[in-house]
Amino acid sequence: MSDCYTWPSRFLDLKHKIASATTQERLTATWNDLLSELATRTAQIAEAGPDFIPQVNFADLEKLTPEEIEVIRRKGSIVIRGVVDSRTASFWKTELDEFVKANPQAEGFPQHNKQFFHLYWTRPQVQARAHPNVLKVSAWLNNLYHVKSGKTPEGVDLSVPLTYADRFRIRHPGGHWSYFPPHVDSGAIERWEDETFRRCFEDILTGNWRQHDPYELEHRLDARSSLYEQSGQATVFRTFQGWLAMSEIAPTQGTLRVFPDVQLSNAYTILRPFFRPTVPDHSPNTDRHSRTGFGMGFARSLFGGRGKRPLSKSDNKSDASDPTNILDPKNWKLDISTPDFPGIVPMVCGYSGPRPTSQLHPHLRLKETMSSIPKVFPGDMVFWHCDVVHSVETEHTGTTDSAVMYIGAVPKTPQNLAYVVKQAETFLAGQNPPDFGKLEEGTTFVGLGTDIDVKEPISRVAMGLPIEVA
Repeated sequence: MSDCYTWPSRFLDLKHKIASATTQERLTATWNDLLSELATRTAQIAEAGPDFIPQVNFADLEKLTPEEIEVIRRKGSIVIRGVVDSRTASFWKTELDEFVKANPQAEGFPQHNKQFFHLYWTRPQVQARAHPNVLKVSAWLNNLYHVKSGKTPEGVDLSVPLTYADRFRIRHPGGHWSYFPPHVDSGAIERWEDETFRRCFEDILTGNWRQHDPYELEHRLDARSSLYEQSGQATVFRTFQGWLAMSEIAPTQGTLRVFPDVQLSNAYTILRPFFRPTVPDHSPNTDRHSRTGFGMGFARSLFGGRGKRPLSKSDNKSDASDPTNILDPKNWKLDISTPDFPGIVPMVCGYSGPRPTSQLHPHLRLKETMSSIPKVFPGDMVFWHCDVVHSVETEHTGTTDSAVMYIGAVPKTPQNLAYVVKQAETFLAGQNPPDFGKLEEGTTFVGLGTDIDVKEPISRVAMGLPIEVA
């Protein structure tokens, strides 16, 4: 949609309602404190680059100290090495290549050179999701969450992992992708509009952003992340999104990028709609095309630069001395006079996002802080918290395919279990999962996974299948 979109007046009422939960002075004070912390943290992230992302061997997950686990929780992203045998993961990639050749009718993009496939039930995908090590990792990640009261809600078991059928990518070298600019999945305007979802960010919205805990489970369980029933928007609660590498993938080779501080990015994203700059943005690090965050045009503009440019002393000097500097907290003010939510993208049906941009969210310093994942190898897995700002590199400078299967971490909850039951029905019927658009009538595939590809009890429980194979 164009940037001439007129926001419904109900969102102005929503802003007023949210802001009334505390005083304007308290909101302003927490905003200023947040910007100060962002200035320090973004400099650290930019300087470290990919090394900022925690890395751990699968065999060592249970040996991590509480301090090491806390670092992972704060950064919200992790590389777990050796989850699956490298030969197995590489073979899955070969099988997927063969499946695509045998099924040219499979949907994907780019249209004339498909590399991202809307396929869910190929045998390698089914086997990967059912792999015991993958499910053990999922359970470990799920258990990073907790309930402050200490009383686990009925029907919730973080140690019982479920599966969520998603897609895969086999990206060829070269080309330029603008499909996945910085964004957050699992809920757009719903983060503010749905009362239960909003309670996940209550500390932020009441002036206590430092008390915000992205791993507090209680309100996540009943949060409605898809009020507008958009196809492809997850209706389950994934503690972490993730993928399994089927090839070697290094920075600049079409890998994932993340903003590795989920508490800070949550606080900034949630508070941003209530503040506006009082000076124009002349920052050299800001995309002049990213003013609205609407449409694919803004996506193409986000990665105009090549690689990272570290924060320099001259940048910091400019920040401190320039009275018109957009990053100076003095140049922002509380403003709830408009109904718009910066970074939320109106669609034909509902809304997408949040999609932070350099202009709309300058304090995130996206050009410097979107950190590429360290080099991974077949069988490694990468995970990022469901609120983490993430993107995919626009360039692939390597010489071989960058191939991953999307596999997130999903805990057993009543809502998730109900979805998995319906998902199992689509699996057995060879149809798309409930969260994704229906297959065109008459479409069939050769070589899909079947019930017998899911053997282990833990795997069958995760898939919503009976333990005994008929």
